[in-house]
Amino acid sequence: MMVTIVTFRDIFQSEAQEVDRFSEEYRRMSAVVFLDKSDAAKAGIKEGSNVLVESDNGRVVVVARISEDAHPGLAFMPNSPWSNRLVPAETDDTRIPSYKSISAKISATDDKVPTVEDLLRGMVS
Repeated sequence: MMVTIVTFRDIFQSEAQEVDRFSEEYRRMSAVVFLDKSDAAKAGIKEGSNVLVESDNGRVVVVARISEDAHPGLAFMPNSPWSNRLVPAETDDTRIPSYKSISAKISATDDKVPTVEDLLRGMVS
């Protein structure tokens, strides 16, 4: 399933980050993607299942959350180390990477959601 991902900031996730960015609570609140209900159904993705999100810039496993509001073709991810894996390094005249329109493929997976430590190790290897 192809979608456009829009990242956002979440006050509860930000609070969890301030307390401990390596905590399970921060991962639970941050390593997620919110999917349109009809998109998820077409792709056979269920609430709480792990999904592989792949863009031209990277890939990451997160937990699928099904939105109550309809937004076909769009998916939303909190701004976090997990969503950053998908963001292009290139910038336009603003010198800010594109966090609001990431083209990505999402599919069900049995792979586990990485920890922040796993993501950091992946950056240096």
